[in-house]
Amino acid sequence: MDQKLQQLTLREQAAQLIMTGISTNGMTAAERSIAGAQKPGGLLLMGVGGSAAHTRTAMAVVTKTATVKGISPFIAADQEGGKIQRLKGSGFDRIPAATVQATWSDDKLTARAKTWAGQLKQAGVNMDLAPVADVVPASLGDKNAPIGALDRGYGNTPGKVGPHVAAFVKGMELAGVMTSVKHFPGLGRVKGNTDFSSGVVDTVTVRNDDDLAPFAAGIQAGSDLVMVSTVTYTKIDPKNRAVFSPTIIGGMLRGDLGYGGVVITDDVGAAAEVASVPAGQRATRFVAAGGDIVITAKASLTSTMVNALVVKAQQDKAFAASLQSSVQRVLTLKQNHGLLSCG
Repeated sequence: MDQKLQQLTLREQAAQLIMTGISTNGMTAAERSIAGAQKPGGLLLMGVGGSAAHTRTAMAVVTKTATVKGISPFIAADQEGGKIQRLKGSGFDRIPAATVQATWSDDKLTARAKTWAGQLKQAGVNMDLAPVADVVPASLGDKNAPIGALDRGYGNTPGKVGPHVAAFVKGMELAGVMTSVKHFPGLGRVKGNTDFSSGVVDTVTVRNDDDLAPFAAGIQAGSDLVMVSTVTYTKIDPKNRAVFSPTIIGGMLRGDLGYGGVVITDDVGAAAEVASVPAGQRATRFVAAGGDIVITAKASLTSTMVNALVVKAQQDKAFAASLQSSVQRVLTLKQNHGLLSCG
């Protein structure tokens, strides 16, 4: 793996830290030229896809286009269930919402998640950006736009949510599909959805909050990634959104929870919450804070983000070291999932 790292140019290393949005039905001509030129380390399926057979053919092209020096890309989907399911054509089960999954036993959820993951794997998708570990208090319910209103939560107490998060992760892992618990340190107490609103703030959550327990449960169950939200948590770090916060990523996630795996952003490409931050800085500030993979739903921002990472690494030794640590974590995860070829 160290050998792989050394074979990559700085630009190729930086590109391993970007996950670029592409059409679920296969890349558009513009997306194909971006993926071919930039070789991003991951691709995220956007929009609603077709059948499993069609997806498998499309993803073979995606993989070939983005592979660099024997390193294959992550191919990720938001396959939670209910209203959030990218792939639902023939060959994919319709996955019930988390509110329904929450009524099942842990064993049943693990078994079903294993089945859903098997379908993803067959279709050439190796990562599911799920499960949701956010706890929406009963008093907020549907007024919580990102989770409650969309039936994406497993319950209104950490004690209810944690076991379901762990059960989902275990099932996916059994079929060899990577998971990402989300959206650290929690979107349960906000009203606005950061995809469509800016200035979304959580004024309640504290550093050692009880509502962090489901994230710990997901990590313990073996989740490969943790996704960080773009909300600002005033009681933890009032000056930085979570994705740009060394306190939240380095202090809480890496420190308090002892998490050594891959940290990924919520979308920072098309999301309204970060529109005021220059695109290049969205990538550099996240990596500087201890994060690893930057999601841009807008494929057109890929080269801007890669360039920014390269320039910053050339100018700043400490940042260059952070970037290399991130690439190492990404390549380790790829190696563990058979995405690095030998030699």
